[in-house]
Amino acid sequence: MSDTSVDADEVRHVATLARVDLDDDEVEEFTAQFADILTYFDALDEVPEVDTETELVNVMRPDEVHEGLSQEEALSNAAESEDGFFKGPKVS
Repeated sequence: MSDTSVDADEVRHVATLARVDLDDDEVEEFTAQFADILTYFDALDEVPEVDTETELVNVMRPDEVHEGLSQEEALSNAAESEDGFFKGPKVS
């Protein structure tokens, strides 16, 4: 368990905000779990800061232009097409 104090009222408040109904056993269980979580966050405060930023390197390849499909080729496997466009179901 942790030394960070979390009381049952705080757990009930968070549960109310989340619109979760908790019984007394669950409140007790979550009180301990919330305290543990806050202890983990306290441990992050002890991690030393890094003063230097790493240099960013572009690892992307340059764009290459390729020939695309013609309109007829693009529509060749379409279930339905109309006036040179894909035709899909109506959405209301």
